[in-house]
Amino acid sequence: MEINKLVDLNNLRTAPKLSNSQEKKLLEELKANIFNADWITIGIMAPSDNRAIDALQSISKKYPSIKFGNLGSLHADGGVFLKANQKTSNVFIRSENGLGEGILITCQYDDGAYESNTFGPLPLDFFT
Repeated sequence: MEINKLVDLNNLRTAPKLSNSQEKKLLEELKANIFNADWITIGIMAPSDNRAIDALQSISKKYPSIKFGNLGSLHADGGVFLKANQKTSNVFIRSENGLGEGILITCQYDDGAYESNTFGPLPLDFFT
């Protein structure tokens, strides 16, 4: 399957391997959506809590306005699902086996006239 736009990821269960040119193209499209949103929520499916937390921190490094605290207290065994909300700064993690792997980003809006959009799954190292 050819990945040229964020919408091409919608039906995938796990993040695909992307070339540098694909990553660059998707990152530009995603950046425009993130900056137009009022806030984002992030879902990370990962094989371990450390991988999920590393992926979340890579997003904060890429976009300094997106920050989360108390990551040191997060822990879950085995495969995990991490959920982070930029608006509240809340981050939760739970053990969950059988998931794919990747990052899901949902752009949220204060105005109910705009629909939230979820993009992904993106590779765990997409923002590094």
